[in-house]
Amino acid sequence: MTALFNVILIALELYTYVIIASAIFSWLFAFNIVNSNNQVINAIGRVLYNLTEPAFRPIRRFLPDLGGVDISPVILLLLIIFLRQIIIINLMPMFAGY
Repeated sequence: MTALFNVILIALELYTYVIIASAIFSWLFAFNIVNSNNQVINAIGRVLYNLTEPAFRPIRRFLPDLGGVDISPVILLLLIIFLRQIIIINLMPMFAGY
């Protein structure tokens, strides 16, 4: 069971990196630092959008309009940190003997 929790923790850590990459990419795209006409840049943007948007969408429904500032990545990162702590502190010790 510990192996399963370790796989979940690794997946959550990888998804954290995807969220951070998506946020940085959206800033680079918004400030026109990257060339939006480049096919590779568009492909990276689509992949990051498709990986993160299903998680951001429910959070954005509950957030108030902050005038163009999107804090859904921060909220999602906090939720992931909370979930990781629940797994590490509460669940893993329960199954440590099995």
